[in-house]
Amino acid sequence: MLKVAGLHTEYTNELKQAVRAARDVSFEVPEGEFFTLLGPSGCGKTTTLRSIAGLERPRAGEIGVDDAVYFSSQKNIFVQPNRRGFGMVFQSYAIWPHMNVFGNTAFPLQVGKRRYSRDEIDQKVTRVLKAVQLDQFRDREATKLSGGQQQRLALARALVMEPKLLLLDEPLSNLDAKLRDAMRFELKRLQRELRITTVYVTHDQSEALALSHKIAVMNEGRIQQIGTPREIYDRPINKFVADFVGTTNFIEGTVDAKGAGENAYVVQTEIGPIQSIAVDELRVGDRVVLSIRLEDLELSEHKPERVNVLRGTVHQKVFLGDNLEFQVKIGERVLQARVHPSLRTPVGEPIWAWVQPEKSVVVRADR
Repeated sequence: MLKVAGLHTEYTNELKQAVRAARDVSFEVPEGEFFTLLGPSGCGKTTTLRSIAGLERPRAGEIGVDDAVYFSSQKNIFVQPNRRGFGMVFQSYAIWPHMNVFGNTAFPLQVGKRRYSRDEIDQKVTRVLKAVQLDQFRDREATKLSGGQQQRLALARALVMEPKLLLLDEPLSNLDAKLRDAMRFELKRLQRELRITTVYVTHDQSEALALSHKIAVMNEGRIQQIGTPREIYDRPINKFVADFVGTTNFIEGTVDAKGAGENAYVVQTEIGPIQSIAVDELRVGDRVVLSIRLEDLELSEHKPERVNVLRGTVHQKVFLGDNLEFQVKIGERVLQARVHPSLRTPVGEPIWAWVQPEKSVVVRADR
């Protein structure tokens, strides 16, 4: 298990000012799990990963795997990156152009502290190339591989040492969209089959949702929320998480009454009262923000017998192939909805919108 506790990391910028890149970052990754650090550029996710790798020396905190401590400010421990035994794949794959596929993969075994026989190296390299489906290219020049194959070669080189921990820093960002989608499945298959503990850094919410057992959403050096992909998407803890992970409608309001159920409330908004579910316990009078995902705002040409029904007008709509995105004007507000393309209500015509209470998530306005 990887344990990161109270990590503080800072660096000096070009103006000689101290920039806090990671602030009190703490999380645990159980053995065999895929854990993603997700956030915008400059949020501290790569700095956190580099601190785990030993490429950055934090100002405070502790990093350990199982019973081994690799960094501790309190105990004055800092293990050099080459002695940590972690595998790492960077944004640029750093493939050796003068070596073939076998040579690139074997390189960590040939230069490491432990000496392997030629047969041992051949067995280990063959096994890992088979796992990443490059065994038929073992003699090919590395520069003649496609982008996706080079990405898998970088993974093979990281995996051949059988590391306790695999660290991935936006490894798919240089691939085109279709190849990136295909490589997500490859990464997920490899990680599940090899059961290797993995920490992954990305700014791409789709990658994080598709690959991870757990996600830590970061902003301004701090972890905002840790949860499963479904928890992060369906129950964001604050406005930043709701906005960064997926597309949503935000509606400001005030808690009007307690609803019938745990963490259920009636929120008075500019488009009327809406029954909602809160992440935290609230009080009547609290200022809050509702988050309603586009796919959770349902539309109909006929008034449904449900709660949270709102009458509006089709303001705009866009055909996207497998779905339609509607803009619906309710009072002075325009909300977005993503629906099946069979709904053909013309622009300017009336339409009914509604949302299930459990799909309308409310968080405090000041979070």
